Formats: sequence, structure tokens, C-alpha cells
Amino acid sequence: MQKITDSKKKYYKAAMTSLVSLSIPTVLEEILATLLQYVDTAMVGHLGEDATAAVSATTTIGWLMHAIPGAFAVAMLALAARANGSGDERLLKKIAGQAMICAFSIGIVLEIAALALSPYIPIWMGVEEDIVGPASMYFFITSLTLVFRTSSRVFSAMVRSVKDTKSPMYVSICENILNVVLNYILIYECNLGIFGAAVASSISFCLGGLAMFILMLSKTGLRPGVGDLKLDRAIMAEALSIGMPVLGTTVVSCLGYIVFAGMVSRMGTTVFAAHSIAITAEQIVYIPGYGVRVATSSLIGNILGKGNLARLRITSRAAIFLTMAMMLVNGTLLYLFAHPFMQIFTNSAEVAELGGRMLKLVAFSEPFFGLMIVLEGISYGMGRTKHIFLCESASMWGVRILMTFICINVWGLGLEAVWFCMIADNIAKSLLLYIFRPRV
Repeated sequence: MQKITDSKKKYYKAAMTSLVSLSIPTVLEEILATLLQYVDTAMVGHLGEDATAAVSATTTIGWLMHAIPGAFAVAMLALAARANGSGDERLLKKIAGQAMICAFSIGIVLEIAALALSPYIPIWMGVEEDIVGPASMYFFITSLTLVFRTSSRVFSAMVRSVKDTKSPMYVSICENILNVVLNYILIYECNLGIFGAAVASSISFCLGGLAMFILMLSKTGLRPGVGDLKLDRAIMAEALSIGMPVLGTTVVSCLGYIVFAGMVSRMGTTVFAAHSIAITAEQIVYIPGYGVRVATSSLIGNILGKGNLARLRITSRAAIFLTMAMMLVNGTLLYLFAHPFMQIFTNSAEVAELGGRMLKLVAFSEPFFGLMIVLEGISYGMGRTKHIFLCESASMWGVRILMTFICINVWGLGLEAVWFCMIADNIAKSLLLYIFRPRV
């Protein structure tokens, strides 16, 4: 009995060490990627509320556009991590070839669709008439690089599947530095405003995607041969079985966010600006959780490939503890510095005060958000994704959307009630995912 206990402690310590070492680069990468959006929001925010609303109007549509490459990135990471864990280099190269086919074909289709729909999306989002033009222009320019952004998403997942989380972080650092420099030059020195912010982001996305492609090819195990670039029906079928529920989850979620944002946008420019900036500001708190999720998926997939189920269970528990502890600390900091944080992104006292109140409300739910994120990561690494789709659908539409509609249109309540609905959704989702989590 003592030997079993000592073995479990050893596994737990090793799992925690692996999670921390893999998570630090992915957490930094997620934070840096968020800073790219922060730079745009902060610099544009100081141009006025209309500029903020124009940039924020199509954010949820952007999330929806990225749902497809995100789903395939999850599927490819799960398959590649399992192959890497089992030591099957031949299969790993085949998966890398299928990842290239997915990334380029999906990126081209998404880019064409986004460019064609760019004049209409702000109208569908219900923004005020004078915001439609700038919002459409911003979305069009940033959509020009969708094929590069799609490639970056899929190829970074492939690199992380072989437990290299540092290299994608370096790419993100360079991408963000470039974006900051270009933002300053184009927005302020050249007085290009929103147009300058869009061009700066597009150039950064383009070079980041190219760098990630080169990075994947630099890994010998991920460098596909000519034969690996032919469609492999078996691998694609397995990728679809994992990725389609992930895609469904993201689509259901993003459609919910679109409806949610549309209801808030009709509450007025000031309220919508406060809501949008607060949503962006909150990301710095929970984005590290997504970094741990990526590391968890990679580690879980590799362990599953080795067939060590005992270590899989111990690693899952370690990931849950690590993520929830981190989110508790982050939520506390968010509550303490909510108002000063909002002031970074806007020079409007009214917007900062209202957004700060929202951040203090959501701070209490961050540990639940962390639980939701890490449970998704464990399931993604195991390739079990169907239950996540069902939990997301039930919570997003049965809790957030329904309750928000009632609060705004029936009871006539304000933004505080809207954020309580959002918090209720996050808590319900985390509890559902815990109840229906995969058992091993």
C-alpha cells in the first residue's frame, strides 16, 4: 500500500512539473496574443467611443470565422500527440501532411467568404449607422490575412503536440512587437486611425503565419514527405470525428456571443463600448487558463499514446488543481484593479466606471471559468469532444441568451443584469462539464 501511495505521489509531482514547464510558454503565448488585441483596443480607444465600437463590432464574427481552423487544430493536436506518445513517427508525418491540407484549404475558403461578407456584417450586428463604414473597413483589411492566421493556428498546434511549447511563444513575441511598432507608426505618426490599426494587425498576422509554417517544417518529425500530402481518408475521418463536435461547440458559442453582443449593442454606444472593453480587459485574467489547457491537451494526448491510464488520471487532477488555483489568484487581482485596468483602454470616465463595475462582478466567477477551461483541455487531449458540444449548447442558449433576453426586453434591466447572466452561464457550463467528464 505504501509503495502504491509513493508511486502516486511521484506521478503527481512529475505531472505537475510537466504541466508547469509546458504551460509557462503557452500561458505567455496566450497573454502575448491577447496583448495584440489589447494594443489595438487601447490605441483605438483613445481615438474615441465610435472608434472603439467600430473595432469591437465584428469581434464575435471573427471568433466564428476562426472556429473552423480552431476545431481542426484541436483534432490534429490530439492525433499528433497520441502518435508522438506511441513513438509512431511514420503516422506523425502523415498527420502533419493532413494538417497542411486542412490549414491552406480552410484558410482560402474562409478568406473569400469574409471579404465578400465584410460590407454586411456590421449591419447584421446592429451597430449604429455611422459605425457601419469604419467597422466594415476594419474587418475587410484584417480578413485579407485569414489564410495566414488559419495556418498559424493549425501549425502551432502541431508543434505543441510534440511537446515544444517554447517555439510558438517566440513567434508570438516577435508578432506582438511588430504589431506594437506598426500600430504606433500607422495610427499616430501617419494619422491613419482605424485603418492604420487594421493594416498593422494584418501585416503582423501575415508574418506570424509564415513563421509558424517554417517552424513546423523545421521539426523533423513534423516534416511530411510528398506522399504524406495526399488526402488520407482514415486520418481525416478521425480528425472529423474529433473536430466536428469542437466546431459545433465553437459555432454554438460564437452564435450565442453574436446574439448576446447584438442585444447589448442596442443599449447604446456608451454601454456597448464599456461592455466590449470590459470583455477585452477580462481576457488577460482567463487567457492564462487557455495556455494551461493547450499544455494539458498535449500532455494528456502523449500519455494516452503510451497507454498509461493511471498517470492519465493523476495528470488530469493536477491540471485541474493548477488551473483553478491560478484563476483564483487572477480573479482576486481583477477585482482589486478593475477600474485602473479599464482606464488603460479608454479615456472616457463613464465607460471606465461602468466597465470597472462589470469586471468586479465577473472576478468572483473566474475559478469556475478555470474549471471549465481545464476540463475542456483534458477532453480535447483524449479526443472526446461530443459532451462538450452538448454542455455548451445547453448552457449558452438555455442560460445566457434566454436570461439576457428576459432581463433586457422583459424586465428592462441594465448592463449589470446582463453580466450576471454571463456569469451564470460560466458557472453552469463548468458544473455540467464536470458532471459529464470522460471517465478513465
